[in-house]
Amino acid sequence: MRSSAISLVLLSGYLVGARSPYDIPSAEWDALNATVNGRLARGVPFSRACFSSVGINVTGTESKDECTVIQEGYASGTFRTSKFGSAIETQWETCQKTNEGCLLDPNSPTNANAFTSPKTCHQGNVSPYYIAVETAEDVSGAFAFSKRTGVPLVIKNSGHDYTGRSLAPGTLALWTQNLKYIDYSTSFVPEGCNLPSAPVMTFGAGQDMGSIYKFAEQHNITFIGGSGKTVGAAGGWLQGGGHSILSNKYGMGVDRVRQIRVVTPDGVLRVANSCQNTDLFWALRGGGGGTFGVVMEASIEVVPHPVSTVALQWEIGTSLGNVTAILGLITNVASNSDKWVRDGWGGYIYPTYSVVANPSMSPEQAKESLKDLTDFLTRNGIKYDWHEFSSFMPLFESIVAAPIPFGVNAALASRLVPASKFEPLVKPLTVTQTLETFTLAAGKFAFFLTSPYNYNYTKGETSITPVWRDAIWHAVVLADWAYDGSAIAAKLAYTQAGLAIAPLRLLTPGGSSYQNEGDVYEPNWEASFWGSNYDRLHELKQKFDPDALLDCWHCVGWKGKNTPIASCYL
Repeated sequence: MRSSAISLVLLSGYLVGARSPYDIPSAEWDALNATVNGRLARGVPFSRACFSSVGINVTGTESKDECTVIQEGYASGTFRTSKFGSAIETQWETCQKTNEGCLLDPNSPTNANAFTSPKTCHQGNVSPYYIAVETAEDVSGAFAFSKRTGVPLVIKNSGHDYTGRSLAPGTLALWTQNLKYIDYSTSFVPEGCNLPSAPVMTFGAGQDMGSIYKFAEQHNITFIGGSGKTVGAAGGWLQGGGHSILSNKYGMGVDRVRQIRVVTPDGVLRVANSCQNTDLFWALRGGGGGTFGVVMEASIEVVPHPVSTVALQWEIGTSLGNVTAILGLITNVASNSDKWVRDGWGGYIYPTYSVVANPSMSPEQAKESLKDLTDFLTRNGIKYDWHEFSSFMPLFESIVAAPIPFGVNAALASRLVPASKFEPLVKPLTVTQTLETFTLAAGKFAFFLTSPYNYNYTKGETSITPVWRDAIWHAVVLADWAYDGSAIAAKLAYTQAGLAIAPLRLLTPGGSSYQNEGDVYEPNWEASFWGSNYDRLHELKQKFDPDALLDCWHCVGWKGKNTPIASCYL
């Protein structure tokens, strides 16, 4: 009955063309606010309180005290995810095409040159309205409003979307951060299914990895999740695939999810699992966030005990004298990764800080498996440490020690490199292309050994690109630019990231990239992100969102660049 009541809200509306939210009469907004029980708010740029001069349509007020709080938390992922108007990568708070935003200097947030007149705070890319979602009715009310008024929608969880899909100019955003409940069942059975029970954690869409890992530690279980403490576990991480340092043995997020509750654009709260709404369940298991509906809750199978690992950690200084050692490390990793992945290793390897872990080997076996690497580290005077972790939490804490910046402008590009590129006759070329990518990226390069290489999966069960299953690496490059850089500087950074990953694209013609950490301007993006699954995903997009109420950059069924949501891209 609840789902039917929700859908009636939409049936009473009619679809109109896209309209600016500023053209909508205040009475319409008041009515929407009443529908969502007062949870409608204006989207205020994150650093608004520091500015005395503001652009058109910017709300909020200048406040010295609030500005101090923002400055202190500017580089904090935890603080940023708690504020609607923020993004982890700050260019997504800015209209890059017009170079209008509201940013502070990330190297010195108290630098007054960034926010005193004539510097002006603009609305930029921040959605001017949002609903702090708490119920399915909030979402259905937003869908009905969008269909009736033409105001475009976006979905925002934690703001980690590296391609900028969770904020957009002229939109009404659905912010799911408040959905933070969490529960654990030792004998979960998906609704409507006659299947064996499994140990499953169920949580709201706003629950982040750090909180989930803490909950799992307290209950002596292991959640197979990502490396970002503040990433929402039911948002884009899950819906885009969801890789982990333990994916090699235990699979990706899409492999482990058992049920999803989602409000589709017709306003219906649906339960999707392997027994009902199975096509929607398949689409949500890799088809990408912000596309098929608003996920309210996910139920993901856990390992019903602490997972112990053997881990190796090392760090190299960034001085010029270490360049030769770093290049040697890249060569060593490129030459040995296929063996390591077959041996069950997962990890994050950066030029300067790295951690790899194995949940299947004894300490003696682990040391033998990585002997070629540790011999190299010893020869080059690089300090390394072996660890035996009895549960996931201490391993996770070693991962988050990696120097990942928050509150900066950054462009990513990535490539999945399959096992076929490590065959003896091909491997020398792989090593060469990898070194070229490292050089073109000016050292801002990482190997993610996070593929489900040894995981026993059912073919066709998820909608991620099939290349994930045979990948040795998820290789990632980064290019950054100044907070006050021009649109040209931003374009150069995206171009640099694309050029840096080009040698690996040439190595893997017709291959794939991970949509969640891909190039914003990925060529042939449909095939690159989803491969052979794209056509079916597009059919399901038309089935569940025939009016295209949800649209986002390079998402399934994307309407293209000439739309309000794309107006600030370069």
